[in-house]
Amino acid sequence: MAEWIDLIDPTPEELREKLPREIYESALEQLLAPAEHEDEPRPTLQGHGDYVFGVFLVAVAVPDEDRIFYQEVDVVVTHDVLVTVSKTPPGEHFYDPRPARDSCRPEDSAGMMFYRLVDDIAERYLNLVDDLDGEIDELEDSVETAPAAQTRDRLSELRHDLLHIRRTLSPTRDAVRRIVDNVVEVEEGEEVFPHDVEVAFNSAYDKLLRAFDGLELSRDLIASVRDYLQAKIANDQNEVMKKLTVIASVLLLPTFIVGLYGQNFKHHFPELGWQWGYAWSWGLIVVTTIAQLVFFRRRRWI
Repeated sequence: MAEWIDLIDPTPEELREKLPREIYESALEQLLAPAEHEDEPRPTLQGHGDYVFGVFLVAVAVPDEDRIFYQEVDVVVTHDVLVTVSKTPPGEHFYDPRPARDSCRPEDSAGMMFYRLVDDIAERYLNLVDDLDGEIDELEDSVETAPAAQTRDRLSELRHDLLHIRRTLSPTRDAVRRIVDNVVEVEEGEEVFPHDVEVAFNSAYDKLLRAFDGLELSRDLIASVRDYLQAKIANDQNEVMKKLTVIASVLLLPTFIVGLYGQNFKHHFPELGWQWGYAWSWGLIVVTTIAQLVFFRRRRWI
């Protein structure tokens, strides 16, 4: 019967005690390395001697805070033992493998247990894509009401988050594909991934492919929101320019009338000696202004 050993931020002594046998120092250093970067190290899966060593990252969305952080889980797989090392990101919570462990069966080999772990990680990426799509939909709904600068900042954050997730998801997919293609091999001892395990990994690989395709769709949705925002900004600018043009046009005729009667010629204008000349000039200004406003209103410019 296979055994699953789950460790959380272990000390070097705890790790050496739980590991089934000696492993390469490079892998040991990686298992002990703290989780310092948001999307580092790069996910990988390597065969070493009689065991398989892997590094996986899980991107976790926090919708209420509009951010994403990464959980790292390292694995060592032999024929009969699976060791998982969950690392706690600074200020965050660690990856909890209990859902994957609860789905294991008594007859599962270590390789099959590892499949259930990877399948759980793939399922979480699918949920992550759904969360991101929800964030994008929420952003699209707020384009009309939110300030343009705030929307641009959120678009930039989502775009960078998608790039980081893609940089993590792509090598995870490639690592699982190596198992499906029977590329991950051990040099000695019993086979870690027998044929039934390789077949089972097809399901996890399919989920990762769906998550990757969903990520590409999310990028297209972000591009659509960005185009919508740019169109809205351009339309708002056109409306402002239209209003300014109307104001300038409305003031043009009164300015012309005032300038006309303000000319200093020796021969006076007939209206200057007229008793109602002042009222005439004001009436002319008011009538021409109203006429312009009516015209602009009928043309739906204001």
